[in-house]
Amino acid sequence: MNRKDHFIVGRIKSIGYAFKGFWILITTEHSVITQLFFSILFIFAGFWFEITAIEWMMQIFGFGLLLTAEGLNTAVEEIADFIHPDHHQKIGKIKDISAGAVTFAALALICIVAIIYLPKLI
Repeated sequence: MNRKDHFIVGRIKSIGYAFKGFWILITTEHSVITQLFFSILFIFAGFWFEITAIEWMMQIFGFGLLLTAEGLNTAVEEIADFIHPDHHQKIGKIKDISAGAVTFAALALICIVAIIYLPKLI
C-alpha cells in the first residue's frame, strides 16, 4: 500500500472512531441525552417561531458548543477515573474545572435562546 492510500485509510478509520464516540455519547451519557432533547425541542421552536437564518446559526452554534463541551468533559472525567479511581483532591479539582467549562457553554446558550425567544414570547 502506498503512502497516499495509507493516509486515506487512516482518515476513514478516524471518521469511524468519531462516529463511535458520537454514538457512545448519545446513547450512554445522560447529560448529553438531555441536552439533545432540548436541542430538538428548540429546533421545533425555531420552526414554530420562524426564526431568521442568523438566529438558526446562533442556536445551532450554541447547542453545538454545549454538546462539544459536554463531550470533552465526559472524556476528562473518564480519563481521570481511569488514572485515579479513588477520590483524590487534585482529580476532583480537574473534574470540577472541566464541568465549569460546560457551565460557560450552558450560560452562553441560555443567553442565545433568551435573545432569540424572549422577544417572540413577550
